[in-house]
Amino acid sequence: MKNNESPDADQHDKSDRSEQRDAVLDSAHKGDIRGAFGTISQHDVSARSSWKARLLTLLAVMGPGLIVMVGDNDAGGVATYAQAGQNFGLTLMWTLPLLIPVLIVNQEMVVRLGAVTGVGHARLINERFGKFWGMFSVGDLFILNFLTISTEFIGVSLSLGYFGVSQYLSVPIAALLLVAMTATGSFRRWERFMFVFILANFLVIPLAVLRHPSPGAFFHGLVIPGVQGGFNSTSVLLIIAIVGTTVAPWQLFFQQSNIVDKRITPRWINYERFDTVVGSVVTVFAASIMVAVVAVAFAHTHLAGNFTDAGGVARGLRKYVSHIAGSLFAIILLNASIIGAASVTLSTSYAFADVFGAKHSLHRSWKDAKLFYGVFTGMVGLAAGLILIPGAPLGVITTGVQALAGVLLPSATVFLLLLCNDKAVLGPWVNRPWLNALAGVIISILLMMSLILMATTVFPNINVNQLVVALGLVLAVLYLGGAVFLFLRRGANKNDGKISREQRSTWRMPSLNLLERPKWSRGRLAGMYVLRGYLVVAVILLLVKAVQLGLHR
Repeated sequence: MKNNESPDADQHDKSDRSEQRDAVLDSAHKGDIRGAFGTISQHDVSARSSWKARLLTLLAVMGPGLIVMVGDNDAGGVATYAQAGQNFGLTLMWTLPLLIPVLIVNQEMVVRLGAVTGVGHARLINERFGKFWGMFSVGDLFILNFLTISTEFIGVSLSLGYFGVSQYLSVPIAALLLVAMTATGSFRRWERFMFVFILANFLVIPLAVLRHPSPGAFFHGLVIPGVQGGFNSTSVLLIIAIVGTTVAPWQLFFQQSNIVDKRITPRWINYERFDTVVGSVVTVFAASIMVAVVAVAFAHTHLAGNFTDAGGVARGLRKYVSHIAGSLFAIILLNASIIGAASVTLSTSYAFADVFGAKHSLHRSWKDAKLFYGVFTGMVGLAAGLILIPGAPLGVITTGVQALAGVLLPSATVFLLLLCNDKAVLGPWVNRPWLNALAGVIISILLMMSLILMATTVFPNINVNQLVVALGLVLAVLYLGGAVFLFLRRGANKNDGKISREQRSTWRMPSLNLLERPKWSRGRLAGMYVLRGYLVVAVILLLVKAVQLGLHR
């Protein structure tokens, strides 16, 4: 079998770029799928008629969906879920199952973009919307990712600090480990490393065995909305942080580039969709257990409502449950920190090299992709150094970064939605009207949440319940108007001609330099500027709220 682990692509790059009419930028992104659990030939067109054949294919394809989802239960996620349980008991658990459709809708669009275009998310935005909007989107990503990576090293410091290891030893070792397991020159080897961390994610199960709520209380928290103590700026901040840590902008960039790097084409989209759905369920399952365990363990103790950071949670579990529970939580936090740092940093490295047209593949060695691995190493080194500054309010920083991700998510989702309605990019794979409607609902709710945060920060005494009702009525009117609009335009978005299933499975986006850039109407352009301005104000007020919490910790 032909080995594509470390392709000697240099001699072919120029000829590939001149001859190819597809958009793939790096020749290492072409070839056999070489996943952690199997290989699929680049030229494989055989039907999968038996369950065994389908399972073997799934095992070879699966990876990007699980990794991006479990990677999202990172150090910031663990800390945020623990804070929700410690400060609000089981009353915020209802937010988690609501995020499953958000995860699936967002990441399914990413799956199609990656498999059909063969190009990373950052490159597509830059080429289709221009450098200004590309810098807007990718610039936000770089800033947010750097802060997120810093929270991963906060997790490393707190988790190993629980076992008495100095952060001046644990953080540098973790940074070296991240670089070593990423820059191996083998996509398969890297993916196998990731699956080790995915399996470690299930340590939440023995943690739940040690301390868990009654089934009735657990499921009540999952399905009945409410907030212990009522809605206010602090609880809204935490809800946005839960959204931001579970559905983060970096996921869009990472999964699309990872799908491209794994060489997944439209023929295997359904397998990658399944991989993504499983990953979203696993993510919410683990998050729910963490909230529930901490909520029950700290109920009616002096720690209830007094979250400091994830290290304090581990020590609290040791005191009120057992030494094993505290150690398990610390190990879960360490595992989350490593897989989160690996995924978030890689999404940055992919995006940076993608925009600048440099080689960017885990199939390549360090020597063959210096910029790609150099950005990865630089981000890891800078983020690791930042958290070694003494006296920083680690818990507030972690929550603030997750909330920032939630505030910036609507912008990332808007660009995603525009790309998935670009027929030149996706051809027969463009969004269907019902999917656009669902994505629009998601974006509007995220904007409403950030608006509530802004209002409660500027006007601390505002009646949040009345504000929620008022904004809910506004959204209801907008949804009704949107439904009427879609009804009147029914049939307008149908394809002019039918395309066979086989043609659909082999359709790829042409080279980007062959595509005419879409023209925006004045209304759409104005809407994008308004969104940008709104997000700038929202971020500023988020920083104000974070500072307020830091001063009163």
